[in-house]
Amino acid sequence: MTIASVALKQVADFRFEIRFADHLPVLTADEPPPLGQGDGPSPTQLLCAAVGNCLSDSLLFALRKFKQTPEPLECDVEAEVGRNPEGRLRILGMRVHLRLGVAADTLTHVDRALAQFEEFCTVTQSVRQAFPVRVTVTDAAGTLLHDRS
Repeated sequence: MTIASVALKQVADFRFEIRFADHLPVLTADEPPPLGQGDGPSPTQLLCAAVGNCLSDSLLFALRKFKQTPEPLECDVEAEVGRNPEGRLRILGMRVHLRLGVAADTLTHVDRALAQFEEFCTVTQSVRQAFPVRVTVTDAAGTLLHDRS
């Protein structure tokens, strides 16, 4: 088993410093107004970043297993935030769009990589237990290659 850890320290109000490791820069997180000042990404944005980064890593790893170079990858993530039945704010779902940096027809085994990459994304598979995550992948020409809800 691996343990991942971060340390948070309140700076002021809803602004926190997040320390990942001694050799990494400190990240400031903050809630948007009216709670905070928006001086850094919000917790929801950080979760979006974690999902997008993990899926990007998984897709890159899956393609590189077949000795493919899809770079540069791009990823956009949107979280739908709304109220649950009890009236509390929750993330109700996410949409993730990954773009390959090349046309799919220049890659081999792209179908095999696309069929399996999501299963290796620790973060996405974990949050999917709480809410749906739709993942689409297009190539550099805009051709839809993958769409999973």
